[in-house]
Amino acid sequence: MDYINAVILGIVEGITEFLPISSTGHLIIAEQWLGHRSDLFNIVIQAGAILAVTIIYWRRLWDLVIGWRDPKNRSYAGKLIVAFLITAVLGLIVKKLGFELPETATPVAWALIIGGFWMIFAEWIAARRPQYKSITWYVAILVGIAQVVAGVFPGTSRSGATIFVAMLAGTGNRAAATEFAFLVGIPTMYAASAYELLKTFKDGGAANEDWTGLGIAFVVSTIVAFVAVKWLLSYIQSHRFTVFAVYRIILGAVLLGMAAAGMIA
Repeated sequence: MDYINAVILGIVEGITEFLPISSTGHLIIAEQWLGHRSDLFNIVIQAGAILAVTIIYWRRLWDLVIGWRDPKNRSYAGKLIVAFLITAVLGLIVKKLGFELPETATPVAWALIIGGFWMIFAEWIAARRPQYKSITWYVAILVGIAQVVAGVFPGTSRSGATIFVAMLAGTGNRAAATEFAFLVGIPTMYAASAYELLKTFKDGGAANEDWTGLGIAFVVSTIVAFVAVKWLLSYIQSHRFTVFAVYRIILGAVLLGMAAAGMIA
């Protein structure tokens, strides 16, 4: 693998994993020019971005562990576990059934556009509701399902789907919805990375993997994601997600045009 390409893909993943603009969609498009990468590569560099979030939220996670006697902490941790288990079980079922869209430009473009309008609608609804910060069991269940939906439809954005489902389901506060979505992503992506890693070794594909390139992309993704998430958490304190929705719609339209012109597959 060209290590410059690995750096570029790490940067793309780091920026897009937690911004609600779809990391998978951007990586698919990047691979049109930089060459296809293995599923293991894509998932492990996502784990790099998750590591950045783990570092950012380490105190929150530590408080949940040492403060388990507090009913509020137990309830919150329980909801994180439920959301993760729903994602894990449904995700395995979907994978066994082989139900997923082709990772080509056109379906990604439509997912970006539809997701953009969905975000605008969610912001509009949430703005008219009280700013509840609590996470209900109903929200946890829907967030778990949303992660699976985002996995099935490339271009949807896992962070976008989970954040806005949480906002529509009752957690109108952007910061609270974002925190829960990010924390649920930690066990989800670590589990996905471990699953693909074990699968790769089992199938004998480890020898064909460029581990140096993967390691470079992982480190770059971690560093860039750390900066991106820090910026996002500050940004949403006083701004809506509308700018990301507009970006998605414009990018989706451009991709449709490029696909129609035969510039990308």
